[in-house]
Amino acid sequence: MSGELSPIDKAKFVAAKRSTDFVEDGMRVGLGTGSTAAWMVRCLGELVREDGLKIRGVPTSTRTAELAREVGIEVVSLDEAKWLDVTIDGADEFDGNLNLIKGGGGALLQEKIVATASDQMVVIADIGKEVENLGAFPLPVEVIPFGWQTTKSLIEELLVSMDVLGRDATLRMNGDHPFVTDEGNYILDLHLGRIGNPHQMAMVLNQMPGVVENGLFIDICDVVILGYGDGKVETRDINQGTVEEERLDFVESDNLFTDLQE
Repeated sequence: MSGELSPIDKAKFVAAKRSTDFVEDGMRVGLGTGSTAAWMVRCLGELVREDGLKIRGVPTSTRTAELAREVGIEVVSLDEAKWLDVTIDGADEFDGNLNLIKGGGGALLQEKIVATASDQMVVIADIGKEVENLGAFPLPVEVIPFGWQTTKSLIEELLVSMDVLGRDATLRMNGDHPFVTDEGNYILDLHLGRIGNPHQMAMVLNQMPGVVENGLFIDICDVVILGYGDGKVETRDINQGTVEEERLDFVESDNLFTDLQE
């Protein structure tokens, strides 16, 4: 099956496969949301079924929970797990300090709660997600539906004083209706172009009434695993200050990913 993968999917797969090395028997593992995280969940499920790996997974969205159960991972709530050994998730962008933009899939609130309740956060991504400055990817901001248009206006007014290139905010849609998160909230996508001070941006957004959470993950990520289309994997550990490279071979095996359509 791997021979049919596009270069971008190969990159996602090898990053996901490498991330399973951070998971040990008996761990409580945060399971991220998104296309790259879905590969990781599939890889962990294979280890559970074929190698007898025993873990408890805390998913960050309804769809991740469904996938985890499908592949045989025991799913528990964060309240049941209380604290996690590691969370593995994707990212929409990351910079040289391993600060992230997340939330393209709409699960940023649960993702941030789970990540901050973990001893370690490992991000898996293809090389295209690395940027010099955050902001090219629209920054998701989760807001409560009540008064969302007022909240949107206040955010746009706030952006006038921020170090950004753009100030447009758009309501994320799902067809003809607003996109609704698992918590019943809306998402405003901020088209900023560049975020000059991510720390400041994250802080001031969360001080605004009506804002639940924003997609800036600041000083949360410990390790980024980068996948390349040729099978190369680069692992960057910001705490250890190390960068490791290796190459993973593709094996024509079972149908692990045949029904994964993202």
